[in-house]
Amino acid sequence: MKKLIILFMLVSTSAVGQTIYQKDFNEFWTVINENYAYFDQQQIDWNKVRGIYQPMVSKIKSRDEFIRFLEQVLNELHNGHSSLNTNLNSSNKIIPSGSDLYVHKKDHAFYITDIRRNYPSELCGLKPGMQVVKFNGLKIDEQLTRFLPKYTHNYNSEMMEYALNMLFAGSHDKKREITVLENGVEKEYYPDRYKVPSSPSNLLDFKTLKGNIGCIKINNSLGEDSLIPFFDNAMDSLQHTDKLILDLTETPGGGNSAVARAIMGRFINKETAYQKHELEETTYRIKRRWIEFVTPRKATYQKEIILMVGHWTGSMGEGIAIGFDGMERAKIVGTRMAGLLGAINTFKLSHTNIGFQIPTERLYHINGTPREDFQPSYLCENIDNTWKTVRKLFNITK
Repeated sequence: MKKLIILFMLVSTSAVGQTIYQKDFNEFWTVINENYAYFDQQQIDWNKVRGIYQPMVSKIKSRDEFIRFLEQVLNELHNGHSSLNTNLNSSNKIIPSGSDLYVHKKDHAFYITDIRRNYPSELCGLKPGMQVVKFNGLKIDEQLTRFLPKYTHNYNSEMMEYALNMLFAGSHDKKREITVLENGVEKEYYPDRYKVPSSPSNLLDFKTLKGNIGCIKINNSLGEDSLIPFFDNAMDSLQHTDKLILDLTETPGGGNSAVARAIMGRFINKETAYQKHELEETTYRIKRRWIEFVTPRKATYQKEIILMVGHWTGSMGEGIAIGFDGMERAKIVGTRMAGLLGAINTFKLSHTNIGFQIPTERLYHINGTPREDFQPSYLCENIDNTWKTVRKLFNITK
């Protein structure tokens, strides 16, 4: 009995002696362990992650240090859909919403593949196809380790893509210097001398192009319920057109399924499946699957549609793309999308009140393809190539 009492006292003393950061890290790790939907798909060793980071927590003395620490831990999940709901001036920008260029590695060199229109990287003169040799004066390879997982040294393409995008997005407190190789000579560009454009006052823009082709561009507003009446107005105004372009290339901020279903509902005349969900119930990891449907609403637009997507089409924008493809209601044209994982839920830590979000449901095209693996039927390299393909498909002259 005395041994049991002593053991209980030791355990109790240990629990009481923990700092709020140790307690919240344990909660953080446990919540993710019980709710994160992609451990198997990404082959993440979350137990190893705990072993790496838990000894570090005892050295944390402030909330800011703890935020920086949690940001490091989230890099182990290497996807833009896992993030904190708070940040510091020193925090890295969130991808894809905080990025304005897309870089990939080819044959041990790094190249700009795509640039976000009207954002600082484009305004400073950077262009797709340029070879990048340095970021902030340092070689690129040596800086990627900040964003690569620590539980493994066998880095796959998704890990490298995440690390590259995070690096070139930059942090809030440092202006970026990007060095490219031009005609064998290094040249520096300074994108953050230019301002990030302010959010458009309009939730969407629409117009009629030559050839009686309608065009609607969603201005990163898929999370705004008030988008629905504006979209309905646009659709009613464009009912007379012979074809329609729906532009989702600037929707990195996600959204909600009510808005998505409202949009898709204007293009069908019967209830139609648009995506599959999969959830593992926490206690025994029992899989639950269901199909989400779109219901017709208001006047149906029955003519040909092109849906434009890109590297800054994220989350719900990606859901709309696989929905239109699954319903066979549009030609999907563009680059690969942001590849954000699943449907997210938000949680809050008990002691520091720091919020965070992670994907808790897996999402699929109705043909079974994971949403993050979907590729447009008309696959393009960048936004310029996307518009060229659209003009060719719809025979649009400038």
